[in-house]
Amino acid sequence: MKKIAIVCGGYSGEFEISIKSAKVVKKHLNPEKYESYIIIIQKGNWYHLSDDGVRTDVDKNDFSIVLDGRKITFDAVFNAVHGVPGEDGQLLGYFEMLGIPYSSSNFTTCALTFHKEFCKIIAAAAGANVAPSIIVNKGEKYDKTKIIKALGLPLFIKPTRNGSSVGVTKVHCEDEFDAAVEKAFRGGDQLMCEKFVNGRELACSVVSSKGRVMVLPVTEVISKNDFFDYEAKYTDGLSDEITPADLDEATELEVKSTSAMLYDKLECKGFARFDYILTPKQLTFIEVNIVPGMSEASIMPKQAAAMGISLEKLFGMVLEDL
Repeated sequence: MKKIAIVCGGYSGEFEISIKSAKVVKKHLNPEKYESYIIIIQKGNWYHLSDDGVRTDVDKNDFSIVLDGRKITFDAVFNAVHGVPGEDGQLLGYFEMLGIPYSSSNFTTCALTFHKEFCKIIAAAAGANVAPSIIVNKGEKYDKTKIIKALGLPLFIKPTRNGSSVGVTKVHCEDEFDAAVEKAFRGGDQLMCEKFVNGRELACSVVSSKGRVMVLPVTEVISKNDFFDYEAKYTDGLSDEITPADLDEATELEVKSTSAMLYDKLECKGFARFDYILTPKQLTFIEVNIVPGMSEASIMPKQAAAMGISLEKLFGMVLEDL
């Protein structure tokens, strides 16, 4: 029986969401195939959390734990760390050095895709439509009037390296600009000002297993907030997620084929969720989530359910490759 470490937590505002994802993964892994352990990653403090709440420190020299006098090493890692350091490649580089296989894309893909601007550059080079944006680094002067003139209002200001819409502001007027910049810089040393694209928000997930790439049904996200922010994502009743989305056949094919193309071009592995804005004129790629949420309320599990794929099967598809 394979021993699986379900890593979760992390250093970002997505800590609690990551813990929820890990608990869902553990609940649905086939106990006849996998012996699973939740490993929580915090700065300077990595530990195994037992079902009854007992903490056991992880030996970082070989990523092992000792339970009841028995040393446990892991055959594979299920990566459920949203944000830093699980989605930006840092933790995955560590597993690479130890030779432990893991469920997500490799550290290079994660590092590139977690940086929203780098990801858009690669996606655009591959042929996807992306929204225009301007980068601002912490400490450098910026001309908000010039930026607004270039991108128009409203516009988004967001950290280039963050997830779950943490630190993101939709700026409607020039008076809101500086406060939005300050908020974004609390999430990192670089931000992007991005043109607002007014349209329908779509999400399409892709998963690979045994050399086969599977594209899941498309979801339309309708936020009851001004946009699909952190609150709307994780508060019941603040968004409607319609799966499958009500799309004509040609549009559905475009969303799915673009997602499959980007999955290939970005060299993704395991799970990935691609987010778009659909206007009457075109489909615009926004970002990719390499470690998407895996709670019962998350988009990707709902898309799998729409195809008749259980969470046990969905999680097992990826682990079978390791």
